[in-house]
Parts: sequence; structure tokens; C-alpha cells
Amino acid sequence: MDRTNAMKPSHRQPAGFANRPNAREQANSRVPALAAGFFLLGVAVSAFWFYRASHSRTGTGAGMSEAASSGVLSDGTLAILKRLDSPVEIRFYSLLDPASTSDSLRAFAERVGQVLSLYQQAANGQLKVTRYTSLADASQAAAADGLRPFNLDKGEACYLGLVVIRNGHKGILAQLSPDWEPALEPDLSRAIAQVLEASTPGRAAATKPRVDAATIAEVKRAFPNLEAVSVEEGTQQLREAAVNDMKAALAETDARIKSAEQRLTQAQTGGSDADKQAALKELQEAHAAQTEKLKQIAARAAAQVEAFKQLKAGSR
Repeated sequence: MDRTNAMKPSHRQPAGFANRPNAREQANSRVPALAAGFFLLGVAVSAFWFYRASHSRTGTGAGMSEAASSGVLSDGTLAILKRLDSPVEIRFYSLLDPASTSDSLRAFAERVGQVLSLYQQAANGQLKVTRYTSLADASQAAAADGLRPFNLDKGEACYLGLVVIRNGHKGILAQLSPDWEPALEPDLSRAIAQVLEASTPGRAAATKPRVDAATIAEVKRAFPNLEAVSVEEGTQQLREAAVNDMKAALAETDARIKSAEQRLTQAQTGGSDADKQAALKELQEAHAAQTEKLKQIAARAAAQVEAFKQLKAGSR
């Protein structure tokens, strides 16, 4: 799998935060509530698909977003798209030099394009996707839109990202990576929801979720020099920390699952019905515990990202 030039964190990467519950405010407006809820759901779904991709036994389609693999958008995405009452533009920059990028990265870019086509089909004419594929013609535009260049050490700067625009408000997915492909749909839908909120009078003030003091303190410790880290850099670092925590959680819980699988196999080959039922229940509980652990990590990461954004907004 291709890993694009990841930015080097200005500070230590946040990791190992204490596992505290995430308290979120129920927003009064339906669209802000939908956006906040969808973000949490999206991260949790991303965690589930990260688990699926990391544990695929077939090796086919591992890591592919659910939308790209199934051709169907989630209910959360469809709900957001149905609320579009004026045009939203998505600029998709897929500026990849064939000489310095891998086949797998270019295949990932094609899947992103497929997902965008699904969004267009579901948006009832309110979503315009502008695709940029020529390095020579669009690299300056990509940089101006806030996208992050990569492969600078190999030749021409490459760009792979999305910009969501509505009424002058902009949401940026600065550098897409196959490593987080399962989160593509929730990330993009969240960006659409955010520009929708920001560009709707009276809604911007109501969209800020409440973050508990403990989470704010965690983020301050992780970013002691807050002013030197951009929102995109901080979000990326928090996401990378969450991925590492997920990997650790999978490693910790895999032993229990494998043991339960072995007992179920033994029960199926020579055990009684009661033995089979007990072994099946044990396996189900092991999977449920693993999934719950991933959801907790995802919810914690969502709270940390929100806290970081609010701290950055307050520092300006």
C-alpha cells in the first residue's frame, strides 16, 4: 500500500490518552445535530471498517471504503445530501505523477472519483464536482486551495485532496491517503455538513459541541505549542494516534477471539449442543468487546479533534 509523504509532526504525536467518555451537546438545530451525530457515527463506522480491512483473510478489497465497494452511500450521507437547498461545489484534485506514484495510489484516486459520482447522483442536482487531473494545469490551483503537496523529493509536487465550497465557506481534505480509505465517506460528508452549517445564517453559533474539561486538558498537554500547529496538522496527528490505539486494541483483543474460535471449532467437531452454544456465545462476546473498544477509541478521538479545533479558534 502506498503511503504518501506524511507531514512530520511539529510536536510529539498524541497517544495513550486516558479513556474518558465523550460528552456531546445535543444541538437545537436539526442540521447541526445531524452533522455532529454523523461525525461520531462516521468515526465509529470507520473504526469498524478499519478492523475489517486489517483482518481481511481474503486480501480482496481490503481497506476499500464501503461506498466504493458497495456502490451505496450510508443513510447519514444521504440525509445530509437531502438537506442541500443550494449548490455545493467539490473540487477534486487528483494530480499524480505516474513516474513517482504507485499503481495502488492511482487506483485509490479512481475509487475516490467513484464515490464522488455516487454523491452527485444522490444530491438532486445540488452538488457539482470539478475534477482536476493535469499537474501542469492545476498544481497552482491545488496549492491555493490549501491542499498539501507530496513526493517533492521524487520530482513534481503531487496533490490528492478535496475542497468543499458553499457560499464562500470552504472545507478541505488536504491529503487523501489509502491508509484511511474507510473514513473517506464520513470525512467528506462531515465536510459538506460543516460548510452547510457555516454558510447558513444563525446556525454557525449553534454547531459547536460541548467538550469536557478533561479532554481539553489532554489536548493542551499533547500540543503545548498550540499556535505552531495548524488545524489540519493537529487533526492528522490526532487521527494517527487513534489509528495506533486501534492497532494496539486489536492486538490485545485478538488473542481472546482466536482462543474463542478454537473452542468453537472443537465444540463443532465433537462437543455437545450445549458446548457449541457456550463456545458461540464466548466468540460473540469477544467480538463485541473488540468492537466496543474500537468505538471508544473513535469517540475519544472525535472529542479530541473537536477540542483542538475549539482551542485553535479561541487562540485567534
